[in-house]
Amino acid sequence: MNKKPVLGIVVPCFNEEEVIGKCLDILLLFLDQNIEQNNISSRSFIGVVDDRSRDDSWNIIKSRATINKRVHAVRFSCNRGHQFAILAGLQEFNCMADCLVTVDADLQDDIQVIGTMVKRYTEGNDIVYGVRSARKKDSFFKRFTAVSFYKFLKGGLGVNILYNHADFRLTSKRVNEELSNFKEVNLFLRGLFPLMGFNTAIVHYDRLERMAGRTKYTFGKMISLAFDGITSFSTVPLQIIIVIAFIVFILCVIMIIYAVISYLSGNVIPGWFSTVLPFYFLGGIQILCIGILGEYLGKIYKEVKNRPRYIIDERTSTDTQ
Repeated sequence: MNKKPVLGIVVPCFNEEEVIGKCLDILLLFLDQNIEQNNISSRSFIGVVDDRSRDDSWNIIKSRATINKRVHAVRFSCNRGHQFAILAGLQEFNCMADCLVTVDADLQDDIQVIGTMVKRYTEGNDIVYGVRSARKKDSFFKRFTAVSFYKFLKGGLGVNILYNHADFRLTSKRVNEELSNFKEVNLFLRGLFPLMGFNTAIVHYDRLERMAGRTKYTFGKMISLAFDGITSFSTVPLQIIIVIAFIVFILCVIMIIYAVISYLSGNVIPGWFSTVLPFYFLGGIQILCIGILGEYLGKIYKEVKNRPRYIIDERTSTDTQ
């Protein structure tokens, strides 16, 4: 590519009044420096998606957009979650850019790496993944659960996912256009992009400390995202139900044989073991299987309704329409 690409930096935001102003200042400085160095086009910009923040985030964003023409923003009509905020940014701002980079408002992802991402894009890569070099700054619990999650998805369930990659990535215009063809409501973007193919590259980086405030990605939200990742890209849990059912059937046959032999030999069958224990065991297995089936059924229910995945309430610029 000979021309300098128009870069859009997409920032999903929810209740980030403590950091969003500083975040925009840092990103604007980054754009100015790279424009001066002739690395990106002078039409490069920042696109903020406010996930219906309940604090003063939106007012801060609007004031920055009024002062600086490089800042554009949209606001949801209701809170829809991090994945939908990223999706909205990629769809709403794609018409303005050659490539888009998604980065969280806390700027724990090293934005200096974006320059390398753009370079990989100009070399012909449509998707450039930001992958963490290590997780030394995470707590033991978070590091253990994250590593287990990636290994379980990739090794156990066969989901094509990049180890230690979250949502810090560069995507080209045509990738974002193709993304609009994926209509699912149960979003797990980390699994969608590897599924799309295209030329890809990986850039490693070290994660930084959060500038201020506390993360809005609670343990409950991480669990929800994990379930979406598992059930949206793999039917292995359904196959596990068949395996469990077969094992339970074999155990029941063994119990029947044991009961018949005990009866013929005149031995008294222990009442608790032969009745209560199998009762609770089979009941637990049935509840587990019904729960897994219910999870898939619930996702089908959400998909067939085909409701809008998000609704835009306000815009700071008509350029995104």
